[in-house]
Amino acid sequence: MPMPTIVDAPQRATSAGWPVPEERRLVTVLFVDIVGSTALVDRLDPEDVRALQRAYFDTVGGVLRRWHGVVEKYVGDAVMALFGARRSDGFDAYRAVRAALEIQGALDRRPPPGAPRLRVRAGVATGEALVDLAAARDGGHGVASGAVITTAARLQEYAPPGGVALCAVTHRATVGLVEQRRVPPVTLAGKALPLDVWHATGTSRPAPARHEAPLVGRRRELAASRDLVVRAVRDRSPRWLSLVGPTGSGRSRLLHELTRAVRTVGGAPVRWCVAHCLPYPQPLAPVADLVRGLAGLCDGDPPATVRRRLSAALAGLVPPTGLAEAVYALEALLAAPDGSGAAARGAEVAREALLGLAARQPVVVAVDDLDRATAALGHFLHRLFAAATERSLPLVVVALHRPEWADVLPGPRARRHRLAVPPLRPVETGRLLRHLLGRAGRPAATVARLLPLVGGNPGRAAAYVAALGAAQSVPEAVRREVDARLDRLDGACRAVLMAAATVGAEVTAATVARLLDWAPGRAVPVLRALAATGLLATRADGRYAVADTVVREVAYARLPRAARAAFARRAARPAEADAPSVPGGPVGHVPPVPVRAVGSVRVVRLRGWTPTSGRVPEPDQGIGAGGPGRAATSDGTAAGRGVGSVARPGGSARRQERGQRPILALPRGRPVAA
Repeated sequence: MPMPTIVDAPQRATSAGWPVPEERRLVTVLFVDIVGSTALVDRLDPEDVRALQRAYFDTVGGVLRRWHGVVEKYVGDAVMALFGARRSDGFDAYRAVRAALEIQGALDRRPPPGAPRLRVRAGVATGEALVDLAAARDGGHGVASGAVITTAARLQEYAPPGGVALCAVTHRATVGLVEQRRVPPVTLAGKALPLDVWHATGTSRPAPARHEAPLVGRRRELAASRDLVVRAVRDRSPRWLSLVGPTGSGRSRLLHELTRAVRTVGGAPVRWCVAHCLPYPQPLAPVADLVRGLAGLCDGDPPATVRRRLSAALAGLVPPTGLAEAVYALEALLAAPDGSGAAARGAEVAREALLGLAARQPVVVAVDDLDRATAALGHFLHRLFAAATERSLPLVVVALHRPEWADVLPGPRARRHRLAVPPLRPVETGRLLRHLLGRAGRPAATVARLLPLVGGNPGRAAAYVAALGAAQSVPEAVRREVDARLDRLDGACRAVLMAAATVGAEVTAATVARLLDWAPGRAVPVLRALAATGLLATRADGRYAVADTVVREVAYARLPRAARAAFARRAARPAEADAPSVPGGPVGHVPPVPVRAVGSVRVVRLRGWTPTSGRVPEPDQGIGAGGPGRAATSDGTAAGRGVGSVARPGGSARRQERGQRPILALPRGRPVAA
């Protein structure tokens, strides 16, 4: 099978916003091929073959673009597409599988003229690849290189006609979102071990999460949310409550506890209507879920049951003369919650039903992951809230979303409330980790190692405990979340963050400018912007450091080896702008003089520096400002591997009288950075 190639272009100009033309990225590769194409082509005239190919490629390309896939190349009658090549949203594998499932249906709806029905096989694999960012667009041949491409191509051979085969990583990334069944492992050419394979059979809505762990560290947020809901119900004054926190912060768990804490107010039972926005939902799918909850419907209920329960739920909420029409509109919404006129009419009926219910008892409408929703859902919620406010109904809207997502809320500002879900404190995180480790049968001593990696995020805690013993240092779910967060940054912010990640310790604006070859002062506003988002921490002396250990690791892992080496070389080259000021001597880089050996280290004497030390660190002491394996630069940051640190004050009085210069201790055999 043809292998994708990548052409070296070392002289190509790079973007001013992002100086690294390639990244090591976690991508999902979709490979689609026609079943029995050779026999089909042999029976057709060349002109008919061209017409068939055009119709086939046009149909497949349309599906891929709808799911934000990039067509890397067409190979004969096969199509190879990338998801997450240029920007990841954390659901690249899900989008690839959804596209693969829809391609066969799209071909069935649009058969090529004069040709038999086409059947295709699809293989989907997820893994790391080196991606050319500038070429990551449709038709950008040689965009990616890596074993994941070959795996996807081989996998499609083991898919049934019209089916989709998934690798293990893709399977784990889509569990709960895609219906799949495991098949016997297969042996691929060139692979030492058999490959686990799953067949995707359709999409599914995940079951409600089971919250078995104890609630840790959310008592204050829970009390504040409960008081607001109770106050709104008692005063018949609608409120809009936004529970805001990053992915994995425990927003969903807080909502779950809130539904248990507010069951009645003043003796009146509170009706909770909860919906969850799946990745890339149909426009009105969450509204359809609200209707299902209101009527007590389940997936797979026969039409007669659906009609009977809808009629019972709407009784007394809509006029009797319009009951049949309202039930018909809701059935259309449940069948196809898209942007059609029938679905929009069903959404209007659902809104009036919720308002009618709120006139009889308190109602709380909660939507999780609202940042994934379409404009149609936002419009529905805004109109619901505005009507409840106008009628003074005991109705509360609870919206859960990420901090960076902003909603233009309707109504008076006093009726809108935003409650942040902060990271857990270290003590609370330790309690949660001990519980998760105990339930998994793991030793509690692991808490000390996991604590700095979790960063107070309950979702990360669960992911790290589940991934104990796995080969990867960062769990797959955490990697996807961090990748999506990095890709939401603009080019300048991502470049600065990755440059800071290569240093490993605190950096100054001058250091960043030197690493990225920027003009002086350009890095200052970018560093401040990253600090405002919480990705960088600001030190008292004005230096910056990557605030999250995992973010730093993922950002560093995305850089190609050549970029890491270039950044390390630049970090090891001092500059006057950020070199430390030493009284009595010049500031800046001074070339080293010949080296003398002391024990297992070499000592470099620098001309022109006022004495600060005369002692050589022992070999077992930490090397460099960043510890072992990091280089100490002139600003005290860590840069490369194996470069030593400036010695501390000390030495004999005689040496100090002779003007003993400072020394740098380096591992034997390593060159001194120029």
